[in-house]
Formats: sequence, C-alpha cells, structure tokens
Amino acid sequence: MIIFLAFSSCKKLQDLNTNTKNPLTVSGESLFTGAEVNLFQEMVTPNANYNIWRLISQQWAETTYTDESNYDLVDKIIPDNHWNWMYQYVIKDLDQASKNITSTNYINDESPAVKKNRLAIVEILTVFAWSNLVETFGNIPYSQALNIDNLLPKYDDGMTVYKNLIYRLDTAIMHLDPAYPSLESADPMYQGNVAAWAKFANSLRLRMGMLLSDADPGFAKAVVERSVTDESGLIASNDDNARLVYMSQPPNTNPIYDELVASGRHDYVPANTLVDTMNRMNDPRLPLYFTQVDTSSSGDPKLVYLGGIYGESNDFTSYSHVADQLQVPTFEGLIFDYAEMEFLMAEGVERGYNMGGSTAKDHYDKAVTASILYWGGTDADAKTYLSDRRVAYTTAPGDYKRKIGFQKWLALYNRGFEAWTEWRKFDYPVLVAPPRALSPVPVRYTYPISEQTLNGANYAAASSAIGGDLVTTKLFWDKH
Repeated sequence: MIIFLAFSSCKKLQDLNTNTKNPLTVSGESLFTGAEVNLFQEMVTPNANYNIWRLISQQWAETTYTDESNYDLVDKIIPDNHWNWMYQYVIKDLDQASKNITSTNYINDESPAVKKNRLAIVEILTVFAWSNLVETFGNIPYSQALNIDNLLPKYDDGMTVYKNLIYRLDTAIMHLDPAYPSLESADPMYQGNVAAWAKFANSLRLRMGMLLSDADPGFAKAVVERSVTDESGLIASNDDNARLVYMSQPPNTNPIYDELVASGRHDYVPANTLVDTMNRMNDPRLPLYFTQVDTSSSGDPKLVYLGGIYGESNDFTSYSHVADQLQVPTFEGLIFDYAEMEFLMAEGVERGYNMGGSTAKDHYDKAVTASILYWGGTDADAKTYLSDRRVAYTTAPGDYKRKIGFQKWLALYNRGFEAWTEWRKFDYPVLVAPPRALSPVPVRYTYPISEQTLNGANYAAASSAIGGDLVTTKLFWDKH
C-alpha cells in the first residue's frame, strides 16, 4: 500500500508538471502543411538565390545584376540552396509527417481508409519533390538520404530512382479512396479532396513516364498508357490545376509579390526572347503576361510590349514589366495545369501511344486554348490565334517536337522549371546563350559545393557516373 501511495503521489505531481496544451510532437498534418507550402515557395519564388528557372528558360531578364542570366550558379550557391531546401524543408518534413501520421491513433476517424488516404497524399507530394531533384541534378542521394546516422550518403542512379518513384506513385494511387476524407484544411492545394489528388498523382505519373520516352521507350509507353486508362482520371480542366492560392497578408503572400513589390526591388523585366516571339505571333496573352511601355520620343504615346535584352543590364523603366495580375499578393502558384496535360497528350499521340482516340491536333488545340483561358483570354482569342498558319497544328513549321515544344514553352510562362525541363526534352524553341555567358544554356544544375567538400568520395563517384559535374552534362532522360 505504501508503494502504491508513493507511486500515486508521484503520478499526480507529474500530471501537475505536464503542460497538456504543449504537444510533445508536431502533428503529421502540420508537417505536411509546412512541406507543401515550402514546396510551392521554392517552385514559385523568383528569388535568385533559389530559383532562376525563369531566367534559364529566358522568360525574364535581369536589370542590374546579370550573373544568373549568364549562368553563374556558384556566386550565390544556387544549387546548394535548392538542394538543401528540397531535402530539409520538403522531403525530410514529408518523411516525418508520414511517420507521425502512421503512429497516431485517430479516435474520430470513420475508417483506417482515412489514414491510408493521408499517407498516400504525403507519398504523392514526396514523389513530386524527389522527381524535381532528379530532373535538376541527375544522380542524387536517395536510398540513404534520410538516414540521420549516415552523414555521407551514396548517390543513386537517376534512372533507377526515377523508375522507383513511378512505382511509388502506382502504390499511392491504389491506396487512395475518394469515399473517405483525408487532410482537409491541412492541405492548402486540394483541401483534402482525394479525387483531385488521384487525378494529380495519375497526371504526374503520365508526365514522368513521358519524360522517359527517349531513354526507355517501352517502359515509358507502358506507364503513359496505364495512366491514360486509370480510373482516377487525369487533370481535365483548369479547375483541376495543382495550385496554391496565397493570402493577402504576409507571411502568406505570393513569392512574386514578395520579391517584385514588397521588397521594393526592380530586379527583373520580361526577356526579349519571349516578348519578341509573342509580338511576332500576335499572341493574345501579351497583355495578360506583360505591361506595355511608352517608347515615344516626340510626346505622342507609343505603347508597345518590349522585353529587356537577355543577359544584359536593363533599365527597369525602359521596358515592359510583369503583368499586374502576377504581382498581387493573392496570385496563385502552379505546379501542374490543364494546358500542360493536353500538350502531354498530344505528344503521346505523336509517339504512337494509345492516348484514348483523340488526335494530336485535338489535344494541341485544347492545350493552347486552356492556356489562353487560364490567363484571362477568351475562346474567340484562342480560335483566332489557332487559325494563324504559324500556330495551327497542321501548318506550323517543323515536326511535332518543334510545334509542341514551342507552344508549350509559351504556355509555361511563369512556371520556369517546367519550361526549362520541356525545353531540355524537345530542344525547342532554340535558346541561345547571351554573349557573356559562362556556358551554353544549362541543361542541369551542378552539384552543391557543400557536397564536394563534405561528401567528396560519393560526389566524385556520382560526377563520374553522369559524365561530369557540368551544367552542360545531359541527364539520363535528355537524349537529343
């Protein structure tokens, strides 16, 4: 009895000294929210310390500082920053989110299917993050990367990793059950809509499969056709877009607003590479992408769309600017949209894959129309644009890679990473490095300097395996 009383007394003191309102662990749902927001932050921001893809894909030009437009990735350790952000603030947090959700007993859940949905959604976003790193660097630490006891992880073969990620998507898609809820308000992208996540995952699988079309045609064809016929469906309208809608007040405002407006800086103008092209094509998205600038010298206004010279310093006041709609705090970020999906479908038809019966022209027309409508144009705008012989699928110059690659580059405005990736895949449009560039247009990021100094042996092995740690080294999927 004495022992019992002593134990009971100690237990009461322990209860009194425990702050029940201060959780000992962060919930898996909270970790997921943070990782999802951080993923969008990295993909959307124009901060030149992290994301220079709008510059590499020649959508934007710089005003005062031109190092990044001339492919100096080292001065601001851009590869290090992207690598560390994705591993630390996205992938690691998603990994911990999965562990915490797995170990949590949800008293109010109607079914184990709810937890399964949550875990599948975490897995899908994890695959997206990993795929970005592979598409950026090639071989990366993967199988040993999240082991905190191994500070010197080996690098895994990029193709092997990429295929494994597709298999992980296969499993995640099978585990989704739209009859049950999932993450709800913890998911800023789809608000826990399981059916929407299934479409996104299936579309991502198709996109990843298509990226391997030149590297492993048989495998790619099987993945793409499996995605086309999967009952989950694909992104089928702009309503299905994978987006994050930002808020009007900091710290949850759009990163473009943060860097272009709130910062008070004027570091970027649209690049002449893109603006001149759209001017020649009478592209209806011109006023939706850019502002006009007055180039008159006699006092009579002469408003034109004028891009800054890519790779050179540009006076901010002398050129067009990013359109106002992109610079509002609540402008949304995108990581996958309907126009991209239709371009992928058009490509699949041209590659001889079974894409469901429609022609490449049908999908191409839908893609161009979806882009114009997304940005605020009209069906009439799209119809007029597609009637131009330089745009119409049957008369536009070149083979399907040139036609699709060119129009996809235009449609992927403000989505610099995907614009860069599609350019690497199609080699269209023809992008030329500026005269003072340190290299041709990069086709990959170099490995972080920190990897060279801290993980030297594994870094050296990976560099040798891919053909050299250079921005000109083509990755395993980039065969042409």
